[in-house]
Amino acid sequence: MHSPEIEKFFKVIKNPIGSLILISNKSALIGIKFGTEEVKHLLHKCIRENQPILSETEKQLKEYFAGNRKEFDIPLKLEGTDFQIKVWQELTKIPFGETISYQQLAEKMGSKNKARAVGNANAKNPIPIIIPCHRVIEKNGKLGGFGGGLHIKQFLLELEKTHSNAGA
Repeated sequence: MHSPEIEKFFKVIKNPIGSLILISNKSALIGIKFGTEEVKHLLHKCIRENQPILSETEKQLKEYFAGNRKEFDIPLKLEGTDFQIKVWQELTKIPFGETISYQQLAEKMGSKNKARAVGNANAKNPIPIIIPCHRVIEKNGKLGGFGGGLHIKQFLLELEKTHSNAGA
């Protein structure tokens, strides 16, 4: 029997970028994983049960992919180092449809010489899309990396650019 404070739940959802695996506890979203083989081992530690937080996350992601949502209103539980959590919180301040460089993100955090550390924290973001790590690019304009693959990062940036220019 699982202890309630560590129970984890999951739901697999389909969307324009493929499958996403949503992971939560009873009160907050704790992860979004791209539907790849390497995350299947995580699901052995989770219960497939419909939780309200997972249903709400699915609803808001559908609205985002349809171009009808620019900000998410989901309770999140972030687990990481203090620095990682600070980076992830800063990512949520990047406006929909805009990008910044790793260097600019480091400067916003008062750590102008920590672009590489910011990039590493960005790469460990447990809740992509909702915490918009895809909005961070290299200072030369190249996409940089993305856990779901560069084709997904490009898709998300184009989706946001399209809908930010639509006056919505």
